[in-house]
Amino acid sequence: MNNNTKNILKKELRRTFRDKKSLLMMLLVPIIIPAFIIGMAAFYNMMGNKNPEDYNKIGFAYELTEEEKAIAKELKIDVINGTEDNFKEMYKNKEIDLYITKNSNTYTINTNNSTNAAYAETLASTYFEALKNNLQAQILANNDINAVEFFTMVNVDKKVVEEESMMGSMLKSYGFLFCIMAITIAASYPATDTTAGEKERGTLETLLTFPIKARDIIVGKFLCVSISSIITGILSFTLSIVSLNVVQNSFEMFKGGGITYNVSTILCGIALIIAYGILISGISIAVASKSKTFKEAQSSLTLVMFLSFFPGMICSMISVKTTFGLALVPFLNTALIFNDATTGIFNITNIVAAFVTSIIYIAIVLYVIIKQYKSEKVLFS
Repeated sequence: MNNNTKNILKKELRRTFRDKKSLLMMLLVPIIIPAFIIGMAAFYNMMGNKNPEDYNKIGFAYELTEEEKAIAKELKIDVINGTEDNFKEMYKNKEIDLYITKNSNTYTINTNNSTNAAYAETLASTYFEALKNNLQAQILANNDINAVEFFTMVNVDKKVVEEESMMGSMLKSYGFLFCIMAITIAASYPATDTTAGEKERGTLETLLTFPIKARDIIVGKFLCVSISSIITGILSFTLSIVSLNVVQNSFEMFKGGGITYNVSTILCGIALIIAYGILISGISIAVASKSKTFKEAQSSLTLVMFLSFFPGMICSMISVKTTFGLALVPFLNTALIFNDATTGIFNITNIVAAFVTSIIYIAIVLYVIIKQYKSEKVLFS
């Protein structure tokens, strides 16, 4: 790094860290991240420990036997008797959580896809499973067959390993995606201020009168924005790690659930944050440099924020598998490789492909920006 680049970098860093808005952008989102993670965890924990009284109002459009009444009482089902027509109206008015109709030996659970109905449906399924077991036991007893021996011929045990916690995996993925969002926001403001902002203030023309190459100016500005975004990313990632530890120790649902990052995942995350921070900083400067005003640059960078955040979020929601082709896609590869790392998958080919392509993209972006700063049409239009 030559002296001109160092001087530009120092100038930009001083201005960035003295500017209250730049500092706000760098610190605001990281501070919000713990609230997001802990809030989501609290919501998942609440849903996982929902009070049965919130979803146990079940309508039966037929007369229950004494045995059925006993099972319903044991499962704490609030039995409501009536006709199917009455239940349709009651269900519409949310007076019951679902209702059951009967035609010969066929029972129909009438429900929708709401959260309460899903809990009620699970409760109803448990009720019918208990009823079926009781009826089968009676038939076996009438035929002098030991019901206990009959039902225990095959035993199935279930062991939930740490990696199988779906809610925990979602929290880990979203924690990193929030870091990506924070980096993008942190890069957008200084990138706008150091390009379109300088055009508006008229300081860019003054800077270009000095005997400094366009390359030195761009590299200095680029390094400043990259440092700002990486600092934000590391801070965000640190707060995500702390938040996940708080969640694991505070909520019953996540205790022993393995929702914290291991050392390998943390190191992989830091490397991805650095690579992503450098790439998004270059893209932000390239986009902002084409804008005439600060406001125009901010509007243009809003689209960049969406493009950088939502592909990763969607892939996390639908569990997209990382392939060599997807490892070459900017933005998307960052989220996918980190999701793999959280599950202990470190595919060297995909990781190398992602980092190599990121370097290539960064080089292309820098080339484009340097060309822009050599064009008077771009600078002074």
